[in-house]
Amino acid sequence: MSEQKNYKRTRLACYLGFVTQAIAANFAPLLFLTFKDAYGIGLEQIALIPLVFYFTQLLVDLAATKFADKIGYRVCVVTSQVLSAAGLVLMAILPGLFPAPFWGIMTAVVLYAMGSGLIEVLVSPIIEACPFENKDGTMSLLHSFYCWGAVGVILLSTLFFALFGTENWRILTLIWAAVPLLNIFLFATCPIERLVEEGEGMRPGALFKAPLFWLLIVLMICAGASEISMAQWASAFTESAMGVSKTVGDLAGPCLFAVLMGISRVIYSKMSQKLDLVRTMIACGILCVFCYLAASLAPWPILGLAGCALCGMAVGIMWPGAISISAEKCPKGGTAMFAFLALAGDLGATVSPALVGGVSDLAGGDLRMGLLFATLFPLILIVVLAVLHRKFKSSKK
Repeated sequence: MSEQKNYKRTRLACYLGFVTQAIAANFAPLLFLTFKDAYGIGLEQIALIPLVFYFTQLLVDLAATKFADKIGYRVCVVTSQVLSAAGLVLMAILPGLFPAPFWGIMTAVVLYAMGSGLIEVLVSPIIEACPFENKDGTMSLLHSFYCWGAVGVILLSTLFFALFGTENWRILTLIWAAVPLLNIFLFATCPIERLVEEGEGMRPGALFKAPLFWLLIVLMICAGASEISMAQWASAFTESAMGVSKTVGDLAGPCLFAVLMGISRVIYSKMSQKLDLVRTMIACGILCVFCYLAASLAPWPILGLAGCALCGMAVGIMWPGAISISAEKCPKGGTAMFAFLALAGDLGATVSPALVGGVSDLAGGDLRMGLLFATLFPLILIVVLAVLHRKFKSSKK
């Protein structure tokens, strides 16, 4: 009983880790117009902020395959919280100190992006290594906290700005920094186990030679792409299709999307022991295809909005499900495998919105055509899952 109580502390720290990642990914975009007005930063420079954030995460994902096991989970995950907190604190301070405020902002972004990348690589294997009985459900519930963090950042920040004004954004930034600051203590004191014993995890070279590994990588790329293609364009789609303001678009688009994504992860965490994960993901992939088709082809805007929102429900278990399948089918993959999975997911999440935007531009700015193109991602995911299901079904005979 004492062991279970101790690991509850680990679980809480991991939950707050994903909330921290949600703050890092979702707070700065709420300030883009504030940065433009307060510091005279052009939109072309502001567009570099999310690009640098996700590119830094990709680099950290890649680097973590080399150093995470050598340094140890605890040192790395505590460092992730230190970097996240430092980046948020400096976001409030550096723009006023630098001659060019943009570079002060970018310095802060790089710091908390490094922390976010470490969180993404480490938190899932830390939970996977804990002696929890329902691993699939626990992983799904863990990843739901990114959704709740995103919703909390959007709603609470919007409320703060309505009450106190956007000119007080620095105070709110310091308030959000309190989350990783608290989590430094939790990660420093909670029990943390190794995923595999030292020397037993597969090295990158061995992973690259395994056909299964590449199937899992494609699965993860498609999971990230299926989720972020809609999430990234949800606000713009809602504004253009429904003719509403940006505030309403943010709440009806990405916020509702995140709520339904979080709900689906919680539901699966409660029902996972009764469901086959691969079959459930195939069903969610099919629903995702229909959601993208509804958003891109529906003759009525309200039906398109429904497809956009329900897509959050469809993609909910894709990312955590892909991680759970990888951990089950490749148990010796170790930290390197989790780092490459995070890299693959981030790659899909980074490239897919740009592809949607590019296709939309080629179609004369019609975002519906871009979303129609994005239907390819859940379709490929379904094919990979079917191959995995057939492969492991035949291996049991």
